[in-house]
Amino acid sequence: MGEIKVPRDKYWGAQTERSRQNFQIGVNLENMPDEIINAFAILKKSAAITNNNLVPAKMTRNKSEIISQVCDEIISGNLRDNFPLVVWQTGSGTQSNMNVNEVIANRGNELSGEKILHPNDDVNMSQSSNDTFPTAMHIAATLALKNNLLPELSNLIRTLKKLESENREIIKIGRTHLQDAAPLRFSQEISGWRNSLEQAQVMITQTLEFLSQLAIGGTAVGTGLNAPENFDAKICEVISGIANHKFTAAANKFHALTSKSEIVFAHGALKALACDLMKIANDIRWLASGPRCGLGEIIIPANEPGSSIMPGKVNPTQCEQVTMVAAQVLGNDVTVGFAASQGNFELNVFMPVCAYNFLQSARLLSESMRSFGKNCVSGIKANVSKMRENLEKSLMLVTALNPVIGYENAAKIAKLAHEKNISLREACLELGILTGEKFDESVNPEKMV
Repeated sequence: MGEIKVPRDKYWGAQTERSRQNFQIGVNLENMPDEIINAFAILKKSAAITNNNLVPAKMTRNKSEIISQVCDEIISGNLRDNFPLVVWQTGSGTQSNMNVNEVIANRGNELSGEKILHPNDDVNMSQSSNDTFPTAMHIAATLALKNNLLPELSNLIRTLKKLESENREIIKIGRTHLQDAAPLRFSQEISGWRNSLEQAQVMITQTLEFLSQLAIGGTAVGTGLNAPENFDAKICEVISGIANHKFTAAANKFHALTSKSEIVFAHGALKALACDLMKIANDIRWLASGPRCGLGEIIIPANEPGSSIMPGKVNPTQCEQVTMVAAQVLGNDVTVGFAASQGNFELNVFMPVCAYNFLQSARLLSESMRSFGKNCVSGIKANVSKMRENLEKSLMLVTALNPVIGYENAAKIAKLAHEKNISLREACLELGILTGEKFDESVNPEKMV
């Protein structure tokens, strides 16, 4: 393709530079995620070690050690400005694979003082972009969930458990359809939030089994052309040791190269988490609405002024960031699903955008939960007097009378109380359905929860 000028102060080569010039889309805003670059470094180091074990005549110990040294530099972040390519490139991620190959080769040659590494022949030995990119995507997705998202989810669950234990004695009115309903304990309401997150935790954890299956060893079309025998199993053992997570070789490489169903499944679990977080955040901001003209049943931390014109106004900003993140994740799920459907014959050609959206969702959810737990949930306080006031005013306490006087008579009491703006007890006595003593015995919120 002729000569091309490459910046003297960078380690990338001609293929990276061509991609950098040909795809100036979202530059500096939508570059290939750091998680993918780090996963590639883990993969390239593992490949060098495995190739040295299987074909030492080609991948000498010296070459393997130099490649490993550069990969460690990449993982540490020291070479981050050498990966300029954007997500919007070839759908196989070929140029990002070559970007990593070129940086490792050129930096390795600099370290060795001689030109001993070639980006294709050495760094890319026994590999193809078609199996390395999906492998890097699975490594990155797995580590993002295991090391970041799941720990933050556990922290938020612990925060809710603490809040739940602090509010076991408080009884409040329940709500369905945004209307008054039967009473419950505030701790029971919180337990619903907590268990939703626990269920999401289980589902996300289950996805790791599938994400941990790697395409590496399939090379160009799944046949393993140019890879030594048992390369796939051996490299997965090395990757597992470096990444501190058990990875295995995908049983069917033809599936692994073209299907992204594991990513779709895993992102579906992230979508479920986003839906639960949306519901919890909305519940909290509804319950905190006011402080005088809303529900006002809980008090949330006042983190910053809420208005540039209304003095003293405090808004549920942490709830708002959670719901915006959830909206982004729901949108990302559409992109991930569509991208995964674009497997043509032996290769999916929407992998960069699939990886970008998955990793953005994992990262946003992790950071959102950390902020939400620290700046909102941990500081929630029950407004006990307001909860008691709403409980006593509720007409739905009449539900407890159904077994005593029947649904129709109970409905008459609720209707009269509402029309005359009187208590249920007063309405019951006016209608002559029960004595005051019998009413008090039957309508006891503590017995209804």
